[in-house]
Amino acid sequence: MGALWTNCVFLLACCCGSGFGSPNRCDEVRKVFQLRQIGPIQLLPISPRPGSDLQVCMSKNLTCCTKKMEEKYQLAARRDIQNLLQMSSTSIKFLIARNVAAFQETFEVLMRQAENHTNAVLQESYRSMADQAVGPVRELFTDIGLFLLGSELSVDDLVQRFFDALFPLVYNHLINPGLSDISPGYAECVRSSRRDVRPFGGAPGLLADQISRSGVSGKLLLQALHLGIEVINTTDHLQLSRECRRALLKMHYCPHCQGLTQSKPCMGYCLNVMRGCLASMAEIDTHWREFVRSLEGLSARMHGPQDLEQVLLGVHTLLHDAVGQAQKNGPRLSAQVHKLCGPPSRKPAQSANIQHSNSRESIPLTAAIRASGDSLAVRRREFLNSLRHYRTYYGGLADQLCVSELVFGDGMSCWNGTDMVKSYTLRVVGNGIKAQSANPEVKVKEADPVINQIIDKLKHINQLLQGKSIPKLGSLDQIETGSGDVEGQYSGDCDDEDGCGGSGGGEVKRKVSRVSKMNPDVTGDHKHHHHYHHHPPVEDSEVEGRSRGLGLTGAIWVLILPCLHMLLAL
Repeated sequence: MGALWTNCVFLLACCCGSGFGSPNRCDEVRKVFQLRQIGPIQLLPISPRPGSDLQVCMSKNLTCCTKKMEEKYQLAARRDIQNLLQMSSTSIKFLIARNVAAFQETFEVLMRQAENHTNAVLQESYRSMADQAVGPVRELFTDIGLFLLGSELSVDDLVQRFFDALFPLVYNHLINPGLSDISPGYAECVRSSRRDVRPFGGAPGLLADQISRSGVSGKLLLQALHLGIEVINTTDHLQLSRECRRALLKMHYCPHCQGLTQSKPCMGYCLNVMRGCLASMAEIDTHWREFVRSLEGLSARMHGPQDLEQVLLGVHTLLHDAVGQAQKNGPRLSAQVHKLCGPPSRKPAQSANIQHSNSRESIPLTAAIRASGDSLAVRRREFLNSLRHYRTYYGGLADQLCVSELVFGDGMSCWNGTDMVKSYTLRVVGNGIKAQSANPEVKVKEADPVINQIIDKLKHINQLLQGKSIPKLGSLDQIETGSGDVEGQYSGDCDDEDGCGGSGGGEVKRKVSRVSKMNPDVTGDHKHHHHYHHHPPVEDSEVEGRSRGLGLTGAIWVLILPCLHMLLAL
């Protein structure tokens, strides 16, 4: 009896005095605090203490936390969630960035192929002028490439410039062959007369129209993918509200203050916290789904006159026919130029190398052009098949973070924000801003303004992708986020314990900027990235019962009750 009495007194003293069940539980807190590099180890108390100075991790029991520790935990919780967001988006960001680079490379290969085919046709059919035409041909395809990659060039101007430069060569070598080169002054007059005498018929207008149609589609595809990366980069560095930061601290690190370093949040509790913190991000869902559908629609329309590959690899044929038409109408064109510029003063050439052909069969490389196939179309199709897996990314992100990273499986006791319990009993709210009015864990005041700007950009690009309103240059410049950084707090309030007053943790500046060709944040081997979209969505009905088992409080009472019975018997 004496031994039992001694044990009971010791057990009651430990449980009632510290709330830990073991007087050395702060040692485990110290280890984890140091292992995760949360802050200086000197911030920890030697033994459990009253927590009257704590602002979020408050408890009736003694605590292993101090106010300074709570501030460090706050920063750690914020860092942890941003790391999770960035990790969850790695695969999709890598997919888009990789394909931006691939599409740009494909465009450049197409440019080189088209330029080579064009020069080969001129060399085969109009050899006397082919060498001098190399420069204008190179300039034409260089300008087309710059247009596709975002330069605000006028397609009509660059095409007209090319045919202006081509006409003096055609006039000198094909219409009036056998004489020496015309003088530079006369060549300039011939050049200037091209738009009046129209030696190439409707070819310049047709080529400009084809490049504009197919080029705007290709350019818009790249522009949309750049915006996709911008959306992901922005949400990766989402500015968290004060309420959210407190809720994250309470969910992730307040259990540590009670010595529960291995605890995990209950599923329902985690869903409420994460759905509250990511409520603005969930508003992107509808527009992101439409973004993926709109990209698919654009890709489906990129055939015929809008098939960039077909248009570029057909330039040599159009040019061959245009030069042939000018040669056929040589006498009329010569008379018109003579009328406008006068007779050229030239000496007979010592030798004339007149080799030309109007035969369509003389066009080389036909087999090579066909062999290139629909490489751009195939690449688009493969990319969109992969992107389709991510169309629900923003709608289910909060749920997937809880399922994949934050919550224990079935049969475990869990943290509900104040204690270890069998299951979470409060109402679990849905996704999005409106649903948060009933959220018991996080108060959401309004949508994040930066997220609203991203949504506006998505709405605009979706209209362009659907062909509803395509501006002259296919630009997104109509919607900008402003000239300066959008800094400050989500809800306009901040206190010292949040760590937002320059204590060293710092806030991520919110600046929505244009994305470069290749995003510098995207590195690593995509094979090792997590694909969160493979997880099924978590239904609210699944929340109850996900974390079963005897809680810490229940276990303590099992030990205490026999002692109480003995005291009553006395």
